[in-house]
Amino acid sequence: MKKAILATKVGMTQIFNEDGTLVPVTVLQAGPCVVTQVKTPENDGYAAVQVGFGDVKETRVNKPVKGHFAKAGVAVKKFLREFRFENAAEYEVGQEIKADIFAAGDHVDATAISKGKGFQGAIKRHGQSRGPMAHGSKYHRHAGSNGSSSDPSRVFKGKGMPGQMGHVQVTVQNLEVVRVDTENNLLLVKGAVPGPKKSLVTIKETVKSL
Repeated sequence: MKKAILATKVGMTQIFNEDGTLVPVTVLQAGPCVVTQVKTPENDGYAAVQVGFGDVKETRVNKPVKGHFAKAGVAVKKFLREFRFENAAEYEVGQEIKADIFAAGDHVDATAISKGKGFQGAIKRHGQSRGPMAHGSKYHRHAGSNGSSSDPSRVFKGKGMPGQMGHVQVTVQNLEVVRVDTENNLLLVKGAVPGPKKSLVTIKETVKSL
């Protein structure tokens, strides 16, 4: 991996290409991220770049975290993440990573925490079918049979049942970067990106071969 950045989800809109095609896009506030630490195989056992993103008051972090930023000589940031760049040694502490590392036509993977749906039934959570809706059926949105009684006398693992839905880490791969606004550090990515508005999104160059 050579390119990656942290971003926040602004929302969705649609734009027109030069040929007049309407394209749905997700707007991402990508960076600027600042390099807070460069890890080396000699000191840390592996090569990586640690970056900070998002302004936050110093009173919101504890003394160890505040000291970590002070050592790097950068302002306190809300998020800290590591990227194992192939060219990690080329980065320097205090260097900024902006949206211009990507260009229109690039393909990226977007990782974020999906929207939480709370406790949901089997129909919404797993797409199971409902029963008859007539008054006499008395079976409408139940999960149905969970398994045999005497054999195997248990419910198999992985059975689709009601439970917590959403609020898990989701990665959508191979999204196309439609437009890059370098002045405002905005990335316009074709299609939908996981998570609600203002959520943290990790954008990396795609692992899929084109």
